[in-house]
Amino acid sequence: MPTVKPPAVDSPKRFAPRIWGQMPARMKVLYVTTLRRTGGWLTEAFAADCAAEILLQEATGVANGLAQLRDEVFDAVLVSHEPNSLDALDLVEGLRAGGNEEPMIILGNAPSSEMLALAYEVGADAYCCVAETTTRSLLWTFARAIERCQLVREHRRLVQLEQQRLAHEHQEAERLLTEQRALIAELESLRDAGVQGSGFRIQPSDNSSLDPERRTLNPPCNLPDRLITHYRELLRAYVVMGAGNLVDEMTSLATLLADAGVSAQRTMQLHVRVLEELIGSLGNRSARHVMNRADLLVLEVMAHLADGYRRRYHDQSHPPQQLDLPGF
Repeated sequence: MPTVKPPAVDSPKRFAPRIWGQMPARMKVLYVTTLRRTGGWLTEAFAADCAAEILLQEATGVANGLAQLRDEVFDAVLVSHEPNSLDALDLVEGLRAGGNEEPMIILGNAPSSEMLALAYEVGADAYCCVAETTTRSLLWTFARAIERCQLVREHRRLVQLEQQRLAHEHQEAERLLTEQRALIAELESLRDAGVQGSGFRIQPSDNSSLDPERRTLNPPCNLPDRLITHYRELLRAYVVMGAGNLVDEMTSLATLLADAGVSAQRTMQLHVRVLEELIGSLGNRSARHVMNRADLLVLEVMAHLADGYRRRYHDQSHPPQQLDLPGF
């Protein structure tokens, strides 16, 4: 196998992204052992194998190993398992409980069939038997453990970013809903001012006696439950199917609203109420797609509703007339 030379410290290739599945050119390993088994033989074995450069740093005893882990950063930790003087299982379990995430490999004399499962249970990445392991296989054990640790950290980072993105989308959805509620309250105040300026008296609704902030947060929706359920099903279908696929349903809904004399303000109240319920039921799922489709839905509903009222105004302004019969 050709010699792989590590890049220089000041080389820009050192900061290039790693290719998964390859052995790192250089690995810094902490070897926790006792005075009975020093790391000189490991240093010679790693030097004889040119697949990677191993910077082996020896720590005698648990206290010395913990001190070096606290002060320095290592790519992997190799722990010598000697039941009478150094129990690697207890050490690894304590390090994992303390929050250490470095890759940890246990090296001992017992066969792998006896120790491998125990090593996994305490949080070690692998167990290697001295009599069964070669230098190259130990290097690949280091490489796989380091790669797994990097993948776990990358996955945790991506999960945190996804959670932050979803939280931001839900906050944005709440902000848009608040703005829509404020728009409804503003339309209601303009309508009340216009009616009062015309000299007519109106009976205050249940919501008009509230302060402006409460009216903004809790707009009324005095519409039949059957209509609310119908609009809820229409919104769910629109989120899935998108614009242009529910033209007949839009037309029939606009005709129903126009025949009942439902204003644009009350239609917006209906939309906001149903949309709030849908956003609240999403949980940890994304809200951006729902908000975008909901905006298109209410725009299309308003367009159909305005067209329906326009046709009714035209019919009232130009009522049908009886034409003279031929010959009279």
